[in-house]
Amino acid sequence: QVQVMESGGGLVQSGGSLRLSCAVSGSIFSIGAMAWYRQPPGMQRELVAEMSSAGTTNSPDSVKVRFTISRDNAKNTLSLQMNNLKPEDTAVYYCAADVRLSVRSGWYRSWGQGTQVTVSS
Repeated sequence: QVQVMESGGGLVQSGGSLRLSCAVSGSIFSIGAMAWYRQPPGMQRELVAEMSSAGTTNSPDSVKVRFTISRDNAKNTLSLQMNNLKPEDTAVYYCAADVRLSVRSGWYRSWGQGTQVTVSS
């Protein structure tokens, strides 16, 4: 019932910008925190930025000044504005959303399929 779909990835040069989008759809009672993760080649998945339903954000220092996360609760969408991109940012970027399907259901994290971001030097 829940679908998480990322879009906006692509190939950019160092210093360029890219905006990723994530749309959550399906029969969902509630969406809690939403987050962007990334997985560079040969490395483990890492948190890029996250935002609670109330707007609280969290991100590592490596991207904090360059990336901006935003969400539209009415549209169930999440965005990641990435500026001054570096080759180190090359990764598959995943969107995740904590969802609750009904009043009596617990929370679980739903993941998108990922979108490739490649930054050339």
